[in-house]
Amino acid sequence: MAAQKGKDLLLKIGDGLGGFTTLAGLRARGLALNAEAVDVTHAESAGRWRELLEGAGVKRASLQGAGVFRDSASDALARELFFNGTIRPWQIVVPGFGTIEGPFQIVSLDYRGDHLGEVTFDLAMESAGEVVFGTA
Repeated sequence: MAAQKGKDLLLKIGDGLGGFTTLAGLRARGLALNAEAVDVTHAESAGRWRELLEGAGVKRASLQGAGVFRDSASDALARELFFNGTIRPWQIVVPGFGTIEGPFQIVSLDYRGDHLGEVTFDLAMESAGEVVFGTA
């Protein structure tokens, strides 16, 4: 994958009609994919090297974003999802790479502001089901 502009990585929320809309003006965003390993090492493992069980363990995706809400509606939606613990479909568009899509829950929502600046937010989300990858 060639170098891409960070601003082109998009974080979108399901609109309930099968489509996705951008939640907010994100200035920073990140995606982490993790898979826990299941250790099945035993007394007769070759050379006492750790052995892992293939295809086992829990997979998860974590999303982080920071920026400025586009409008009061997007701010209200994020607060509603957080306070209600709602799980909704989200889509992460990575230009030149593809899309990652699945159900996520907002687990952290922080607001901050500088005296001479705008109010900004940070949010963190965790996957709440199967996450799928689609090529670009």
